[in-house]
Amino acid sequence: MTSLIQKYNVPGPRYTSYPTVPFWDSANFSKEKWLDTFKNSFVESNQSEGISVYIHLPFCESLCTFCACHKHITKRHEVEDEYLMSVLQEWNLYLGLMDEKPIIKELHLGGGTPTFFSEKNLAYLLNGIFEKSLKHQNSEFSFEGHPNNTTEAHLQTLYDLGFRRVSFGVQDYNQKVQEAIHRIQPFEKVKKVTNLARKIGYTSISHDLIFGLPFQTKENIVDTITKTKTLQPDRISFYSYAHVPWVKGVGQRGFDEKDLPKDDQKRDLYEIGKQLFSELGYEEIGMDHFALKSDGLFLATENHTLHRNFMGYTANKTQLMIGLGMSAISDSWYGFAQNVKSVKEYQHIVANGEIPIFRGHILTNEDIVVRKHILNMMCKFETSWAKKETQIQNIEVHLSQLDELIKDGLVILKENSLEIPEHARPFVRNICMAFDKKLVEETGNKRLFSQTI
Repeated sequence: MTSLIQKYNVPGPRYTSYPTVPFWDSANFSKEKWLDTFKNSFVESNQSEGISVYIHLPFCESLCTFCACHKHITKRHEVEDEYLMSVLQEWNLYLGLMDEKPIIKELHLGGGTPTFFSEKNLAYLLNGIFEKSLKHQNSEFSFEGHPNNTTEAHLQTLYDLGFRRVSFGVQDYNQKVQEAIHRIQPFEKVKKVTNLARKIGYTSISHDLIFGLPFQTKENIVDTITKTKTLQPDRISFYSYAHVPWVKGVGQRGFDEKDLPKDDQKRDLYEIGKQLFSELGYEEIGMDHFALKSDGLFLATENHTLHRNFMGYTANKTQLMIGLGMSAISDSWYGFAQNVKSVKEYQHIVANGEIPIFRGHILTNEDIVVRKHILNMMCKFETSWAKKETQIQNIEVHLSQLDELIKDGLVILKENSLEIPEHARPFVRNICMAFDKKLVEETGNKRLFSQTI
């Protein structure tokens, strides 16, 4: 396995979208084209499956050096009011494009740090969203909570508004690792908020762990997972640290690269974690995720409804996702659109009555076909091009990209389909890359992505 890791540990996308953001065709994109796809998608999907809403809450009181998210560092909580007013103004702009009330099936508060905001302000925001929409009968509302500042009032307020899932960022419990990534949070704080959430009635509690962090060792991983075991979260995200300082700048240069576990060392951390999760009764879901058999993410895998989008893995697919807030990305299935990345610019544009999009991509028919295949591989570890509507142009070119992966036993190629065996799941990003026309045709040497393994 070590030699394969060294061979295939190359820069590659995480495929929360296809095409991936660096390959969006901005030259042929316009806000008008995007809004046309939005309106068409809403008509097609609102009554049948509902929509998803992602709200980006970007403020953090301090900078975590492992983080690659779009955030705004401040201790000034007076910024909350104006920002939330802008989010609701943006929501109203989208409502003006709908001919009926949206039915919200999934809603997620991400960041940044959503629990930077007071519980009263979060209630103000969400009541503003819900008063002009309907909640789907099978809705799933979730938020990201920082263990250091998530209060019982936060948890109770959001529970009362329909939230049943919360994700706590843990990363690693080792003091030296926490100091390097500037994220100091004792186990006792994670224990407190986890127990509070369970007491209040949350039915899906997730802990986010990261492997490949600076100074991280096998002993750290074992200790962190041993502590996690005592709290029994319903699901665990076990992310590979994405070191992309050329994209994120000084925030990810808070330590020397020599302090990071390398290649096979890093993969060993994952394999140890995966083994321990299995022993604890967690099933591997897609890529980077593990869940107890009672959790909705596992049930979605069993029912073949698992989906992947800019929010990561979700238990159900919705065709339309509206991204609200600075830097948020919307997905109409036929197109992507991203908001401006500055809080000040975002608020200024929305105040002028405009949806604050600055770039995007309108998918071609071929893009949509490839997107379906990549989703199949990321969610089901298989795909088929037997039917006419699933056939890719010049499929031979893409299949030739799989030759080495097939020789190494990482892909089982059949007449008009492929399967990814269980032992090859760590290489799913590499396999998807073979179908990524934009990536295959890329001839430049730009550093666009983190390492795949």
